[in-house]
Amino acid sequence: MGNGLCASQVDVVDWQPVHDSFFPMYVVKVSDFLDMDGVPEPHSVLLSKGLLHQWHPGMFVLFVSHQWLGATHPDPQGQQVAILRHALHGMISGSLQVEEDLISMPMGKVLTPQHRKQIASGYLFLDWFAIPQITARQAGINEQTTKTDAALAVKSIPSYVEVSNLFVALVPELIHKDTKILCNYTSWLSRGWCRAEWWCHLLSNKPDTSVIVVYSPREAEFMFPLNWQQHIVAEGNFTVESDRETVVKLGEVALDSKINHLSNAGPMSLYRYYLAHRPKLLGQQKQTFDVDDLLQLFRYESLQDAVNDDSNVNALLCAIFAGDVGMVKLLVENKADVNRRLSGLNSLGYSDSQTLLMAAIKSRQEPEMLRALIELRADVHAITRVGLGCSYLVRTPGQLEVLIEASADLHTSNLPMGLSPLCGAAVWSCPQTVAAMLRARCDPNPHPTGAGYFPLHAVALLSRGRACAADVARVLLEGRADPNGKAMPENKFLFAARLAGVYSKICGFASCSIATKTLASLPGLTPLGAAALVGDEALSKVYLEYGADNVANERGDLPEDLAFANAHEHLLPMLSTFAV
Repeated sequence: MGNGLCASQVDVVDWQPVHDSFFPMYVVKVSDFLDMDGVPEPHSVLLSKGLLHQWHPGMFVLFVSHQWLGATHPDPQGQQVAILRHALHGMISGSLQVEEDLISMPMGKVLTPQHRKQIASGYLFLDWFAIPQITARQAGINEQTTKTDAALAVKSIPSYVEVSNLFVALVPELIHKDTKILCNYTSWLSRGWCRAEWWCHLLSNKPDTSVIVVYSPREAEFMFPLNWQQHIVAEGNFTVESDRETVVKLGEVALDSKINHLSNAGPMSLYRYYLAHRPKLLGQQKQTFDVDDLLQLFRYESLQDAVNDDSNVNALLCAIFAGDVGMVKLLVENKADVNRRLSGLNSLGYSDSQTLLMAAIKSRQEPEMLRALIELRADVHAITRVGLGCSYLVRTPGQLEVLIEASADLHTSNLPMGLSPLCGAAVWSCPQTVAAMLRARCDPNPHPTGAGYFPLHAVALLSRGRACAADVARVLLEGRADPNGKAMPENKFLFAARLAGVYSKICGFASCSIATKTLASLPGLTPLGAAALVGDEALSKVYLEYGADNVANERGDLPEDLAFANAHEHLLPMLSTFAV
């Protein structure tokens, strides 16, 4: 939901279990939605036309989460729904390829032919269609009744999400009619209501809780699984501040419902994972445990049982995620393996072969946790199977300080990925961390190996949704990063790029997946080309400000061509003027 009906209409103490519904779930047939055009009509109009259907078991439902583009209407010019219609047409026909983000590609998730058929015959939930809107009421409609129904519908959103089969984040770059603020993936991630909907989906007990992000009519991908854990509901932005308490309660109910379900049904590894993360996810003070707490809460028979646990979320990893330094020390002193490698946690955003120290870094643990692990002999020089070290994953200046104290390698680009630690910092950390790495003499223009791109490319290609991406780019540029550096992949990455280029010529570049387009474009790609490829206006402006030239990649694609191929029309005036 965006700036429409407020959660403040709902009494906090009335929250029920996540699966309860207080108002019927109204949905529209996807086929009927695809026949619509223009500005979307509200609930009351669609109801009178017979286009709304009450949900019943067996329906395949797409839940669409989006930001409102107006104070009293979600899409005053019909721009969002036009993009959604185009994207759905593409998903159904197969002309829009939906795959994993570039970071998760090894998992191989794709939108299957079966999914496409289900979407074609399915139903769509959109708040403007489904919830009675006071701002759009018709003559003769009782306002108090509408208000009550709307409040009940808002309270029912967790259950609507629970029964939906597919969650779609609709996040094209568009301007809010009233505030004139740019709305996009970054702003969607910041919204408290959007986070709550997203959390309810991810914490539901459905077998598939993946999220499809629609950036433009020609760009959609499955969301990187770690993203949600870094966008807690309690820290979201609310148009009506009084909504915060209610929506935070919604997130708490969803999380506790998930933990309770896992406690009873398993798997135990996920139960332990969410339980360890609970305080952080709810924005609460971290908890520490004594031995009895550990055994009782995390279901161990004895301390030795906890030490010997070899599951993918073992006791030591739980203590790390909980931020409990004392328990970490106790477990390691009792022979728990501090250099154990992770496995089986890809769906939570932690790749196989990463170490416990890397997990501490990725989960944004405080410097004292990293320092304790290193003092307990955690290997600060370990690298993953794709050649990434601890420094590549660093999140905060405090973490970086600990790694520097431990003489971690801040400079080597290990194969096969061949990406420097500064590339990782450009993607995952804040401007202050990047500035500290530059002061530590990290090269912003490292010799290209492996994937062959530089930190300025990484900011664009892998930082979608990060509010600080443009500031990170400025820090790099002030540190003499080359705004015209060309990506030069080598070996298997160059082979993959050539293969993607051939495939894109046969199938049509515009209809390829984001991953295929990126690989095909990579040889000779400049940072500005990368920003144009992903449609990032703020980054494009920064690169131009610091002297980016109008340079084509090896395929001959100018930045303008790449923006056009991905339907990022909002960039074309700026890039066309620049090209002249």
